[in-house]
Amino acid sequence: MSHLDALQAIVGEQHVLTGQDAQASLTDWRERYSGQALALVRPGSTEEVAAVVRLCAQHRIPIVPQGGNTGLCGGATPDQSGSAIVLSLLRLNAVRSMDLDNDTMEVEAGCVLQSIQQAARDADRLFPLSLAAEGSCTIGGNLATNAGGTQVLRYGNMRELTLGLEVVTAEGEIWHGLRGLRKDNTGYDLRDLYIGSEGTLGIITAATLKLYPLPVAQCTALLAFASIEDAITMLTHARRTLAAALTGFELMAGDCLADVVRCFPQQRLPFEGASAQLPWYALLELSDSESEAHARERFEAVVSEAIESGHVLDAVVAESMAQSKALWHLRESIPLAEKESGKSIKHDVSIPVSRMAAFVEDTNAALQQAFPGIRHVIFGHLGDGNLHYNVARGALGEDELLALQDAVYELVHQHVHAVGGSISAEHGVGQLKRDVLPRYKDPVEIALMHRIKAALDPDGIMNPGKVLTLP
Repeated sequence: MSHLDALQAIVGEQHVLTGQDAQASLTDWRERYSGQALALVRPGSTEEVAAVVRLCAQHRIPIVPQGGNTGLCGGATPDQSGSAIVLSLLRLNAVRSMDLDNDTMEVEAGCVLQSIQQAARDADRLFPLSLAAEGSCTIGGNLATNAGGTQVLRYGNMRELTLGLEVVTAEGEIWHGLRGLRKDNTGYDLRDLYIGSEGTLGIITAATLKLYPLPVAQCTALLAFASIEDAITMLTHARRTLAAALTGFELMAGDCLADVVRCFPQQRLPFEGASAQLPWYALLELSDSESEAHARERFEAVVSEAIESGHVLDAVVAESMAQSKALWHLRESIPLAEKESGKSIKHDVSIPVSRMAAFVEDTNAALQQAFPGIRHVIFGHLGDGNLHYNVARGALGEDELLALQDAVYELVHQHVHAVGGSISAEHGVGQLKRDVLPRYKDPVEIALMHRIKAALDPDGIMNPGKVLTLP
């Protein structure tokens, strides 16, 4: 029996796709990485995943796990050898259960994030992970990259939002770790080991997630600033005044919003005159558990104080849910406008907030000196220090820009490292940053990562070529 026949016997003939039927899964969302595969395999249960992994382990067939294929670092794309299978988790898309007294829900890895948000909302609860790709990304991919999104400031990354996991190991065993416990100190924390491992240690098939009370009221404002320093001053003021009620603080360069309006004319920047041409903007959001009136009073007081102090030059406060969604839509459309404008060199970096302004100023200047004509596309989650510091072509052609990619990465990463930052905040390492990772991590740390990989995936079949270089 051939490998394809054996896979069909496990998941069904219609769920083993080859040739053109598998093509869409072989290229990443950014269209920067493309590979070949023996087949696209779509198991329908955890037991089928385990059976597929056992078959692949027996024959040393590499496995590339894939969810919504919205990743930005090539972490779910096979290489060119054609020897691997792409294992799609999209058929594992059930919300298995919800425990409202425990404020938890058990979901399968192929659930689209937006459907999880809605299921929680239907039960009068909040699942707070929110990001631009939420309509197509899956919770398995979010777990694999330890995704953060726009509300990390209040609720944390996926590690903080997850209590338990179900995982298929590299040998095809099933770890039943779906405990809904907030305290469980019974040995090594395997949950946190698998979260963020990008499918290189095992395949996450389900998770127990934390739920929160739905806010009674939310207030949103778009603020305009003359500088990042002023935005940081506002963030500090909002943290001190609003405390845990502060759920979002998203920084955006004025050029980013101009790109959105240019690419999507149905959207508009809600400022006029000089306020529509300032260098920096931020989305501020408060979530309140008391009342609409209480939320509004607190929110408007904070914004008014910032305007009176001169740190905020102008502000638009959403007067309705529709206006709030329109403001967030501006922010969420930045990656789409960036893609519409052509390929770019993306950075997903984490910087101490106290050093953010100096990092942007110094790195912008260094890039302009080294590569005249490039353009900066800067936005991100200022509240948790995560900046999407991207470089677009500007006056350069697309091929000219991409030819500079390695040199641009080196310069930016050196500046990130110099201020005590990380070269990956929430997008993962994948193929994109694999080879440069050893330059910016402690050698002992890299060695320990290799030992963990060797222990949990001794045959090296789990998402090979991602995260770690071969020792």
